Amino acid sequence: MRVSVCHPVTIMLNGEPRELPGPLTVAQLLARLEIDARRVAVEHNLAIVKRAAFDATTIRDGDSIEIVNFVGGG
Repeated sequence: MRVSVCHPVTIMLNGEPRELPGPLTVAQLLARLEIDARRVAVEHNLAIVKRAAFDATTIRDGDSIEIVNFVGGG
């Protein structure tokens, strides 16, 4: 049986250092932060992550993540 071990990772999240259990995917990070993935854009190490890739994009120690919320208005 394979046992999954989580080691803390420190990332830069919107310019602030943040320690999280990891590694984790963008989708897992958004769920942990209780952010609706349909209403944000995510940048991972200066590259925009397409929504379809949220489950496949792994965040590792030292990575930089920017999360921008879409705001409606008129």
